[in-house]
Amino acid sequence: MTKARFDELIHPSTRLSLVATLAAADWAEFAFLKDRVGLSDSALSKQLATLEDAGYVLTDRRLDGNRRKVRARLTERGRDAFTGHVAALQDIVAAATPVDPATRS
Repeated sequence: MTKARFDELIHPSTRLSLVATLAAADWAEFAFLKDRVGLSDSALSKQLATLEDAGYVLTDRRLDGNRRKVRARLTERGRDAFTGHVAALQDIVAAATPVDPATRS
């Protein structure tokens, strides 16, 4: 079981959306990620590079005819970081849930 731990690198909403999208896929094409997360080409490239530098994402670049195709996937380290971050967020939300006065001792 992954330990709940807040991850500052993937916490910004853009990166969190990107990592969440990658967590649901094996590989994801650049165009799909761009549409899903709503980023420009340059902004998505920058976010992927940041995550790749941290070892959270692996990218694959290949030529398809005259076009360069890029796809990305989470590494095991990235998947663990995402799972731990989600668990930490769930802990934060659970702690903020109001206590029912009828169940207080």
